[in-house]
Amino acid sequence: MFIRRLPKFEYHAPTSLAEALGYLSKYDDNAKVFAGGTDLFVSMKRREIVPKHLINLKGIEELKHISYHAEDGLRIGGLVTIGELERSEIIKGKFCTLNDAIQVMASPQIRNLGTIGGNLCSALPSADTAPPLIAMGASVRLTGSKGERIALVEEFFEGPGKSILEHDEILTEILIPSPPENSGGSYFKLMRRNAMDLAIVSAAAFLIMDANKRLCNNACIALGTAATTPIRASKAEKVVIKKEIDEDLAAEAGKAAAQEARPRSSIRASESYRREMVGVLTKRAIMEAYKRITYDS
Repeated sequence: MFIRRLPKFEYHAPTSLAEALGYLSKYDDNAKVFAGGTDLFVSMKRREIVPKHLINLKGIEELKHISYHAEDGLRIGGLVTIGELERSEIIKGKFCTLNDAIQVMASPQIRNLGTIGGNLCSALPSADTAPPLIAMGASVRLTGSKGERIALVEEFFEGPGKSILEHDEILTEILIPSPPENSGGSYFKLMRRNAMDLAIVSAAAFLIMDANKRLCNNACIALGTAATTPIRASKAEKVVIKKEIDEDLAAEAGKAAAQEARPRSSIRASESYRREMVGVLTKRAIMEAYKRITYDS
């Protein structure tokens, strides 16, 4: 498809959250916010959206933090870039499920521009950060003219390109609980290329084992590009809970995940292939999460 130049717009560069929200209230549906702009500018060139006002959030320092406390968990500002997450020792050490996703996202140039908030707000079924965040029980903080609200990431998406985010709200923070004892997770992504490609399908698993690391006390499994939104595979979770993890059980959970997936055929893959790969990747994610938990045992 022929991509044209950006249409004309008025540019705004607030330096505070309050100022940005003021612009959103003033210009209403005629305004769009951006940070990296890696998705927005492409849509504008294609004339899929033509906002009259663009609000650049990059100057808002209060949304660029990464902080961790054992009791409160991890807090990531909505403007933190994927590249900054990639270089964070906190992410590498304690939140390997998210780190797995970051390592297979886009190119270095895009990772240094694109933000985690933007990746979620694009609301694409293939958004790499969504499945690991869902699996870890993460929430998002949404701030608007009427105040703040917090929603689980698994409840954030409504459809392709659609979320619960109101036109006058900004995703200001991602909140991830501290990983419990004897827990671990992983994320797997199927691509046509080894890097810089959208997911054909993806799966994240997060397991919490008992004190002896034998029985699975709880599990959360999330899928990407397996439906019109990132989804949670609750039937697959039930397969592994209160059982000992092994290859056969993980394969059974993979079959359950494949059955509850609702993939679509596209130019990149057929519905049947995606469904089959959901089963394969779910099994791999469960086994890798389990290996990470039991590695030091």
